[in-house]
Amino acid sequence: MTRIASTSAVNLAKKLHDTGIRHQALLKVISQTPRELFLDDALAHKAYENTALPIGQGQTISQPYIVARMTELILQNQPRKVLEVGTGSGYQAAILAQLVPELYTIERIKGLQIQARQRLKRLDLHNVSFKYGDGWQGWQNRSPFNGIMVTAAASTVPEALLSQLADGGVLVIPVGEETQQLMRITRHADRYSSEIVETVKFVPLVNGELA
Repeated sequence: MTRIASTSAVNLAKKLHDTGIRHQALLKVISQTPRELFLDDALAHKAYENTALPIGQGQTISQPYIVARMTELILQNQPRKVLEVGTGSGYQAAILAQLVPELYTIERIKGLQIQARQRLKRLDLHNVSFKYGDGWQGWQNRSPFNGIMVTAAASTVPEALLSQLADGGVLVIPVGEETQQLMRITRHADRYSSEIVETVKFVPLVNGELA
């Protein structure tokens, strides 16, 4: 679906370019995706600020820079099939869905999942499969994935997610509690290499509890 880019979204893409985001297709998608659609009306005026914002249920929509940075990391190996852990508002899913052929996304809070599904439908994005479940467990029967993105901070890297990576696949995940590091983990057959990208701050990835 072709969308008209708003001035605010275009300016956001320009600001992200100035902070070091260089993936041109990603910047174009951000410039054409209405971030205000993923927020309550009372916060819509803050949609294009580079800040995280509350979306209810103790969750947040990540700041645009982090959305762009994590997406850029996932796209480096040109994935066809990506798993997102933590659908949240649906904004990150909307960005990914315009850049990869197949997106699978898991959310443990039913109300947020319902809202996100409706928003992506409004944007005419139909290459997304939704699951209500525990993100720590991933989506075993749809694996392997070329990329897995986790949008909440895990205390440790979930073993289930590592096992669901395809060979050459990439896991982008914030890890830690008080201090969190954004990590990029790549699978090489039965081995994994990891790198710390930068310090971040996310809500915790809850293990096992559905809401």
